[in-house]
This record gives sequence, structure tokens and C-alpha cells, in this order.
Amino acid sequence: MKSAPLVSVIIPTYNRAAVVGAAIESVLDQTYRDFEVIVVDDGSTDETPATLNRYADRIRVVRQTNAGAAAARNRGIAASRSALIAFQDSDDLWLPHKLERQVALMQRAGPLVPCCLSNIALGPRSKSRTTFDLAQIHSPFEAGLWLNVAEVLATRFVLFNQAVLIRRAALDKVGVFDSGLKYLEDYDLPLRLALEGPWAFIREPLVIYREGAQNSYSQQALRDPITLKDCELRIFTDILERLRKQGGDPAVEWQLEHRLRVFRRGRFIAKLLCRPAAARVLGKILWSLDHSYFALFRRSPWYPEAITRLVTQAPAPECKPDMASAVS
Repeated sequence: MKSAPLVSVIIPTYNRAAVVGAAIESVLDQTYRDFEVIVVDDGSTDETPATLNRYADRIRVVRQTNAGAAAARNRGIAASRSALIAFQDSDDLWLPHKLERQVALMQRAGPLVPCCLSNIALGPRSKSRTTFDLAQIHSPFEAGLWLNVAEVLATRFVLFNQAVLIRRAALDKVGVFDSGLKYLEDYDLPLRLALEGPWAFIREPLVIYREGAQNSYSQQALRDPITLKDCELRIFTDILERLRKQGGDPAVEWQLEHRLRVFRRGRFIAKLLCRPAAARVLGKILWSLDHSYFALFRRSPWYPEAITRLVTQAPAPECKPDMASAVS
């Protein structure tokens, strides 16, 4: 029986016939070759199935009734066979050496490092800013270990899904995507992984984010602010409880508690903005004050900088899982 590859690449897609082919090609063109591609068609009603059929001998396609991106990724994880798992969005692109760079760094970093995150270019690479720029993640090192992930993620979102390579063992421990969240499941999982220890990181953008159809879901969240705040409150309440059960970290705990206060205030403001005119005026005033407060906080000593260092150890290469045990 053929052994399992080291990496499984999972691509959820829904009605992306015009762009999913380019995303698949960017994975198939990787310089690293020991991987499988699993595309989860989340109930597409356009020509997406026909597009996927063109790659029938090079990918595995799993089809399901439409259940959302989180459920589709989880279905791909369940179908995968590998020790390392990567995700690609169906309208973004990988640069050819993404997997090669990440696998090599994960092997050097060792089994206690749960994942590796690369930078992402926000549009054409020659002109764009990056996700590390937006999140103020700066390091003097091109690649290495990011030591205070939880403290940083407690204060800001970092684009994650397209750029991460995760150990299956870490997912087995912290759980997969929470498909019960309407929004921000791609914030919830990184926070859980952040409590598992330092991450490997690569400062170079290895992913190109193509702003377009995928942005509609973000826009939907902005038009649904109360539900968005409810998701934020649930995620941070749960992660604070998880942290305390693990013994806690005072710096991270302070940041989580602070962010929960911000979210509660934000939910109150969002409710005012949905009420009649007089309440909306008050809501706009409070929103402006809250926005100014956050701008000041980002310039304060309490806004954590990313702490990084080089990888100094050189453990043995990754071992592939036995196929029979991996799929059991």
C-alpha cells in the first residue's frame, strides 16, 4: 500500500469556477512534491465541479452539501492522511517554494512547534503591503521562532488560513475549526494553537492574497456587527478559560481580559447604532472615542511587539505517518 505523503493541502471551495483552477495550479506547481491535494466542494452550484474534473488525476475531490468554509476544511482534515496540514483558499495563490520553505523550517524547529506561518502579500507583490506589516509583526530574522504568539494574537488578527502549515498532532490536541461560529473561525483556531508554544515563521510573503469574491464574507460580517461581536466575545471567553486551565500566563491573560472589555464595549456601541436616531448619534460618538482609544493603545507600551529568535536546534526529519493508522 502506498505510504501517506508528508503534507496534505486542503482547499475548500464554493462557486469559485473562475478562480479555483489558478489556486490549484499554484499548489501543484510547488517545488516540494511530497503532498496530496484535497479539494472540498462545499455544494457548488456553478461550474466549479467541471473545473475540478480537469484535475481528476492530480487531486482528490470531496463533495458535500453547503455547510460553510469551516465545515469544509474540517471535512478535508478528516479525509487527509498526513502529519502536516496546509490550507489554501480557492481564490488565492501560493508562490512555488512555499511548502519547501515551511517543511524545512518545521523540521528544524522540532515537534514541539505546532505550526509555521508565512507572510502574505496583499495583491501584486511588487506594490503591496503584507499581513505582517498590517499586524505590526516585525523581526530582524528572515525565518525563525515567534515566541509570544498568544500575547500578540490577543491584540490583533493575523491572516492565517492560506499561510499556515500545521502539525496534525497539534490539531488533534486543540481541535479543528469551530463550524458553530458564524464568523472568525480563522481567529479562533490560531488562538488555540498559540497556547501550544512558539510558532515557526517566515518573513517573506509566500502567499498572494487576491482581494475579490472572498472579501464578500468579510463585508457580510461588517454588515452584521452584533453577531460579529458575539463571535469575538465567545472566542475570547473560551480562550481565556482554556488559558487558565493550562496554568495561565499573566501577560496573555491581561491582554485577553482587556480585549474582552473592548469587545463588550463594542457590542454595546453596535446595538446603539442599530437603534433610532438619537441612540445612533450617541453610538457614533462612542465609536469614534473607541477608535481613538485603540489608536492610542497601539502606540502604548502595553501593545506587545513580536519576540522572535533564530532556530538553533536541528532535530531529525519528520516521519511520515503509517497510512493505515492515519486514516483509521
